[in-house]
Amino acid sequence: MVAPYRKQNVTPRSDENIRESVEQLLGKMTLAEKIGQMSQCADSEFAFGGEIEADPTELLVREGRVGSILGAFNSRRTFDLQKLAVEQSRLRIPLMFNADVIHGYQTIFPIPLAWACSWDLEEIKRACMIAAKEATASGITYNHAPMVDISRDARWGRVMEGAGEDPYLGALIARAQVEGFQGDTLFSEETLIACLKHFIGYGASEAGRDYNTVDMSEWTLRNVYLPPFKAGLEAGSASVMNAFNFYNGIPVAGNKFILHDLLREELGFDGMLISDYGAVDEIYIHGAARDRKDAARQSLEATMDIEMVTQLYENYLPQLIEEGKVQEAQIDAAVRRILIYKYKIGIMDDPFRYIRPEKEEEYHFHADHLQASRELARKSIVLLKNENQTLPLQTEAVIAGTQKIAVIGPFADSKDMLGTWQFSRYKEETVTLLEGLTAKGIAEDQLLYAEGSGVNDPIEGGIEQAVRAAEAADIVLLALGEHSEMSGEAASRMDISIPAVQQQLAEAVIAVGKPVVLVLTNGRPLVLDWYEQNVDAIVETWFLGSQAGHAIADVLTGDYNPTGKLTMSFPKHLGQSPIYYNRFNTGRPLTAENQDEKYISKYLDGPNDPLYPFGYGLSYTEFSYSDLQLDRQQMKSGEQITVTVTVTNTGSMAGEEIAQLYIQDLYGTTVRPVKELKGYRKVQLAPQQSIQIEFVITEQDLEYCNARLEWTAEEGEFKVYVGTHSGNTLEQTFELLK
Repeated sequence: MVAPYRKQNVTPRSDENIRESVEQLLGKMTLAEKIGQMSQCADSEFAFGGEIEADPTELLVREGRVGSILGAFNSRRTFDLQKLAVEQSRLRIPLMFNADVIHGYQTIFPIPLAWACSWDLEEIKRACMIAAKEATASGITYNHAPMVDISRDARWGRVMEGAGEDPYLGALIARAQVEGFQGDTLFSEETLIACLKHFIGYGASEAGRDYNTVDMSEWTLRNVYLPPFKAGLEAGSASVMNAFNFYNGIPVAGNKFILHDLLREELGFDGMLISDYGAVDEIYIHGAARDRKDAARQSLEATMDIEMVTQLYENYLPQLIEEGKVQEAQIDAAVRRILIYKYKIGIMDDPFRYIRPEKEEEYHFHADHLQASRELARKSIVLLKNENQTLPLQTEAVIAGTQKIAVIGPFADSKDMLGTWQFSRYKEETVTLLEGLTAKGIAEDQLLYAEGSGVNDPIEGGIEQAVRAAEAADIVLLALGEHSEMSGEAASRMDISIPAVQQQLAEAVIAVGKPVVLVLTNGRPLVLDWYEQNVDAIVETWFLGSQAGHAIADVLTGDYNPTGKLTMSFPKHLGQSPIYYNRFNTGRPLTAENQDEKYISKYLDGPNDPLYPFGYGLSYTEFSYSDLQLDRQQMKSGEQITVTVTVTNTGSMAGEEIAQLYIQDLYGTTVRPVKELKGYRKVQLAPQQSIQIEFVITEQDLEYCNARLEWTAEEGEFKVYVGTHSGNTLEQTFELLK
């Protein structure tokens, strides 16, 4: 089908050659054709947002009225549309094909919040490389990922799409994802244009409600929300997408300060800026524009290059030029950026180079990709509780027939383990928990399965059946959580508890009196205080992807010792949200000494601390920390401090520990967080083995954005904390002299 249309021996062009070719092409383009390159239409049965009235895709392509297509998910469709563009549009300019490849294309990996809990940058990068490899085989060239928003409120459904609450770790993961998607060169047919989203502040939506108001100081924006974007830009991300929220009262899609002054001028971004779905139109809906024509003007003034799906650019830019309210040179600048990347990825010379149906057949759901998904899924699981060594399961006894396991709950044999933001054709091949256990050699008659209830609805007789299974078993795996549509975009929840019908199931099963392991499937931190008090073990598995059941079974049986650490704090009570470890003291901080006083920053009816803090995660073995040492107590500009600590595996099983380094600036020209992650080390230790690990602190690690919006390290005293999570550390003190 495609082979005859491909060109041979196409090589990358030089930057100078690309610039010359772009200028020549710009000189041939009509205003309508230029605006066409700045317009994108949707071509998918999946709704990425509200319904948009538009002409048929084929007509838009034939008339040169679009430069990119959102949601053409297979090589047949991308081929047909590309063929139409290069054969029937006047200037034969090829299309870019866009998609949201968030955590895999056909082979699905853990959701990003889960893979962040691996703290494994190389594995995350590999997952993105595989996703790019599979997506590009279908002709996809432009990815609407990664999402690098900092997320502190678990009510917001899109926490599943990001790396959690910490700017330092979020920045490292942003870089890894961009490097994974874009590879060493965008000219490769197996790399994708990455798009950092959502610039900026979207993760701070009030009350955790999607698309809601965000109001923050520039100081907070720069210290908390900017670092992951900056890291992604430094990694070379070719594209950025705006946030839906406003900043200083101006929607970001038309916010010149955010998009032009900060992003382009200060941060030096010269790539493609794309609106989120319908965001240009929403400038008007927000009430920040007189009409839709004014919204189009604001967006162009802010240097928005591509309008996603709505048609305000097409409808109003020609009139705005006639009225002298915008200049054609502004449009030329946007089209220039778009065309440069069409040359960089090679489609201007070989429009069909990414469309490779033979590679679709080879790459999609490849065994090596599935193995990579399984490996990352195992590393993403977080063990939250394990009393009396309930886990790992005694599988030898089960296989021998002397023990039985009850596998109970709506996720016991569910294939809804992929999470949202995936479009795989292989959903029915997702490995369930029950399938993962049987693959370990456990006979079906040793696994007593009962669904018990639906995710949100009861099953007639379901609880009674579950209780009978629990009574006949030696241990219960209680598989509860959220279905995939309960997290993700437009999936905010006021109550982030496990749904009531599952709570009723849990109460009945726990009352039987057998050891109970809660196995969670979910896309956000949940309120688990009741379960912490009433079950023997809790395993946070998130949505793990195509190989979910195998990965969970690996951990439950002890074939893999869990290593994951939380990147979002789990609140003890809903009313604590948003909750995060790198908070400020306030002028009346709660301490052990003043906790009985009234006029203190605290709740009357519960603690300030989360149930499970940032960085928390257990192992089947135990680790101790000792002998925290600094090689000097004072550091001058240009110097560094070496931190050493001894980590010992005090248990009886080999395991991996993620040792974490935090720093507190004890005083500054502005208030400073009580603790900030500044480094971590992964160490593999045999039973009773000790190892001394080393961190290096530089002046750069002490920098922050001060009240004058200057990025600087200020002299004074600092605390160094090293430990197993943000709430369990050793500490030392040093001073920075300037």
